[in-house]
Amino acid sequence: MKFNSKKVAFGRHETFALRYSWITKGFETLAKNPSIFTSEDATVVLGVGKNMVSAIRYWLLATRMVVVDSDHQLRPTALGKMVFGDGGYDPYLEDEGTIWLIHWLLSSNPQLATSWYWFFNRYHKQEFTSDECAAAIISFADQNIQTKFSKRTVEQDIKVMLRMYAKSKGTGRSTLEDALDSPLTLLNLVTRDTKAKNYRTVPQERNGLPLGIFGYAVLETMESIGVEQMPISDMMYIQGDVMSPGAVFRLTENALITKLESLVQLSPEYLDLRETAGIHQFYKLREITQMDLLEKHYADELDGRLAA
Repeated sequence: MKFNSKKVAFGRHETFALRYSWITKGFETLAKNPSIFTSEDATVVLGVGKNMVSAIRYWLLATRMVVVDSDHQLRPTALGKMVFGDGGYDPYLEDEGTIWLIHWLLSSNPQLATSWYWFFNRYHKQEFTSDECAAAIISFADQNIQTKFSKRTVEQDIKVMLRMYAKSKGTGRSTLEDALDSPLTLLNLVTRDTKAKNYRTVPQERNGLPLGIFGYAVLETMESIGVEQMPISDMMYIQGDVMSPGAVFRLTENALITKLESLVQLSPEYLDLRETAGIHQFYKLREITQMDLLEKHYADELDGRLAA
């Protein structure tokens, strides 16, 4: 989760933005055949072209649903199994909370989704063009990345990222498949003014962000740096190479504090907000993991559907 200047990745999606069915289809197929992505039958089984097979493999890795094991094979993670596995909570990506989770998993993965990490953690301009955004990340890369990279590839990366978050305006010449929006457009984290060719991304209340998903991000951030307490300001504004939930979810300061207070109310025996030496901090009092909060989110969602 921490940014490493020697471990970055641009353009591994073959310029294909994440599509609705790709994670679910890719994960299900991988569970049946762990070698599917190196198989000659991959295009037939997945029903896509060769480059799209590579893109699906990349998105599975970037969203942390799978990892590469010691034998260089893809292996489902515990998180992937919980959400998309056989008997998982959301195997068909029907819960909007899962889309918020995917957003967090991408934006907190600087090693495999460097542009996503940079944009949501380090880019603070609220209105911009694609070219301005690309120029800014290239400047960041020149100053902070120690490995070689292609400026053209970085520019393409930004275009793909913005296409994944800003709803498209299909034209008569667009094919139906190309006009399909990524599931991440549902989150409204980035909007587009097609006439001015400008994009906007501004802090909001984000009432649609489920508490369990937000709590997952908070506890994972704390776990990544090995702390049991964390200043609220550090959750709002990135400090060093650590992720910032407030920035990633584009929350206002008031919204961040409100969600932290609600998180404490959800688990008062485990979590607390206190002021120490004039600094407002979030505390983990007893052992509770981000996976615990994730399970609670999905269990509550399931109970709600059953009650309906």
